[in-house]
Amino acid sequence: MTELHDRLERFETLTAECELIAKLATDSTKREFYLKLSEQYRQLAVDMRKVIATKAAA
Repeated sequence: MTELHDRLERFETLTAECELIAKLATDSTKREFYLKLSEQYRQLAVDMRKVIATKAAA
């Protein structure tokens, strides 16, 4: 389970980093790119939480 928690933490970190980059971006194309990327990492984190919950329930 530690590996799953490590991946979850990594996805959460990447989400935060992408959101920060998007806030600081002056180019609208880059801002949109990093916002979309942060949304994808957020979804991966949600999915990972579901996997962890499923494994914990088993």
